[in-house]
Amino acid sequence: MALLVLGLCWLAVLFDGLDMFIYGSVLPHMLAEKSLGLTPDRAGDLGSYATFGMLIGALTAGTIADRVGRKKLMVACVTLFSLASGLCAMSGSVAVFGLGRTLAGVGLGGLLPTAISMVSDYAPRTRAALTIGLLMTAHHAGGILSAYVALWIVEPLGWRAAFWVCVVPLLFVPALARFLPESLSFLVAKGRTEEARALAGRFEVELPAETGKKAAGDRWNALANLFRGGEWTQTLLYWLASFGGLLLVYGVATWLPTLMRGEGYELGSALTFVVLFNLGGIVGMLVAGRAADRFGAPRISSLWFALTAAGVFLLSVHMPLGLTFAVVFLTGVFLNSAQVMIYATVSIRSTPDSRATAVGWTSGMGRFGAVFGPWLGGQLLAAGNGDWGFTAFAIAGLSSMVFIGIAALRGSKRASGSDTPQGLVTAH
Repeated sequence: MALLVLGLCWLAVLFDGLDMFIYGSVLPHMLAEKSLGLTPDRAGDLGSYATFGMLIGALTAGTIADRVGRKKLMVACVTLFSLASGLCAMSGSVAVFGLGRTLAGVGLGGLLPTAISMVSDYAPRTRAALTIGLLMTAHHAGGILSAYVALWIVEPLGWRAAFWVCVVPLLFVPALARFLPESLSFLVAKGRTEEARALAGRFEVELPAETGKKAAGDRWNALANLFRGGEWTQTLLYWLASFGGLLLVYGVATWLPTLMRGEGYELGSALTFVVLFNLGGIVGMLVAGRAADRFGAPRISSLWFALTAAGVFLLSVHMPLGLTFAVVFLTGVFLNSAQVMIYATVSIRSTPDSRATAVGWTSGMGRFGAVFGPWLGGQLLAAGNGDWGFTAFAIAGLSSMVFIGIAALRGSKRASGSDTPQGLVTAH
């Protein structure tokens, strides 16, 4: 029965991925048609609007979920980014389109951590990491779907049709509202223990233990602990690694088709790169945890970023098409899971009482990189330096490799306990 929860959340995250990646997939059309008077630098700004909205959504999701429940928040997020896509489809100016992308980003940023928390509640305790990994494949499946929407719909109907497709998830909202159960953790925290126990019995999962709510002073004290003693250096290294990692993830996600067209590939091939990149992301999510279990998350994260940087840099070289396909696929494998391994490293190296704060703030600081990446790509293209796009993203990957490597070496000297990951921590 818990498969129902996973299935509904998987579909919600699929639509999340579609909405996130659709802008990058249709961007070559918008630039070619000069739609809305779009130029490369303004296109980069628009790409950053969505990721800025995601930053707001991610930072506020926990507080809102604690008040209204995770189920209601998920329904609201899907509704918001679907309606915002309709606003993009109807927009007659860059300002209105940018507002639509910002609102969509708020919904996207709020949905993903909420869905992860929801699935974690209903996952078997021995398969929590695997369940979250399966959920995250939906995000990349949405990226694959975005490429086919651009390929099959945009050519005959125009770019606005792609954003109308992103309104379709509204039809899914009634099913989500009716069949998705409320979070067990939320019910327990609100004292609705009998309702939580009934749901746990129905879905044949364990009832979460009741945990006391932290006061605001306790939360700020937990944050301050990340900077006390010699911990401030370690904390800043994690934040810098996360900044570079998400700059790379969202910069490539936004500009890959456009940059590949600039390298001389046809649009159809450029969109195929999006498919392969996200297929690689799915494979990477499934293998990263196993690799980390064997070799350690810090080591895998550093190595993965090095391989990502090499792959991204190679994309600036015009190679035979088959070889380029292989490089794009492998880059997708390493890029997406490299960032996940940063969160796993932070989780491993943190004490139990500071773990949630450490991971949350590492993710939050990294999202500033997610805002900067799309903007940077647009500025390089606007200045006629599109060839430097892949190089700039490769440098970001190398910087993250260095930062997480140094942090891991410093942390290993003080680490207590085993070096076993606490599960596959995912927070794009």
